[in-house]
Amino acid sequence: MIDLRSDTLTKPTAGMRQAMAGAEVGDDVYGEDPTVKALEERVAGLLGKEAALFSPTGSMANVLAVRSLVGVGQEVLCEASAHIARAELGVHGAVTGLTMRTWVGKPLDLVTIQSMYAPDMGPFFVATRAISVENTHNFGGGAVVPLPELEALREFADERGLGVHLDGARLWNAHVATGTPLASYGAVADVVAVALSKGLGAPVGSLVAGTAETIAEARVWRKRLGGGMRQVGILAAAGLYALDHHVERLAEDHEHARLLAEVCGVDPATVDTNIVVVPMADPARVVAAAREEGVLVSAVGATSLRLVTHLDVTRSDAEKAAAVLARLLG
Repeated sequence: MIDLRSDTLTKPTAGMRQAMAGAEVGDDVYGEDPTVKALEERVAGLLGKEAALFSPTGSMANVLAVRSLVGVGQEVLCEASAHIARAELGVHGAVTGLTMRTWVGKPLDLVTIQSMYAPDMGPFFVATRAISVENTHNFGGGAVVPLPELEALREFADERGLGVHLDGARLWNAHVATGTPLASYGAVADVVAVALSKGLGAPVGSLVAGTAETIAEARVWRKRLGGGMRQVGILAAAGLYALDHHVERLAEDHEHARLLAEVCGVDPATVDTNIVVVPMADPARVVAAAREEGVLVSAVGATSLRLVTHLDVTRSDAEKAAAVLARLLG
């Protein structure tokens, strides 16, 4: 089967498995796992931050990041289909007690954000404390948020005393697609979350990066949420291997996505990275028919088909899948 449902479905490569098997480990709750420490220092350096913390999941990394900026009863603003709003099962409100207001449309709409901003007015209205932006934007078709837009957001946030959270689960894709340094993305946000288990192909893991003080507090909250881990260097080794071997190759995934877009009637120029969203009336029909021909794709609600390229989809796989989809959509 050629699996285009998500880039979370990749399996560790032989080299990655070898790196995991040979990892030097220690008890990470005691701060004694050298491989975890190496990964945290590496990612913090890439993002231009003082420190980083390894987390078992992207959702936990986002919770730790947003909680560091927004207190109980305060609000974070984000786009309506953002991962923190739609795909984390309400954990931010359920566990940390914050509230959330959303705008609909562009991954980053500064004019709308400015109109939504609510200052602290005492015991009358919920106060805005932070803005969250997802880059690349998953449900926005892997769209890259341009750096100048993020810098304008940072300027506005500084004027209002607001925090900025960057959900960079696929920030590696944005970096490769645009050539923008990772540290430039890191500079626009107070806290950044990045994933290793999507395009980079590691089996587990995300990191949250920020100031040393923020990360020290996040470490406490990670333990509080059940995320304290022991000899987790085995997993951190996969992340280090991915950073060494799987970042620049993301360009291949982007090329494969544009190939698929073209046969599906989507302008390849509108595909920024590795996700293709194909509007259609009956995506469930195509999902079922494609499965019969050995291609796995997913429906996004009742209006769109989603295709995601990744490490385990070769050029040949992409061409075969394109041929199947061209027949089904022709």
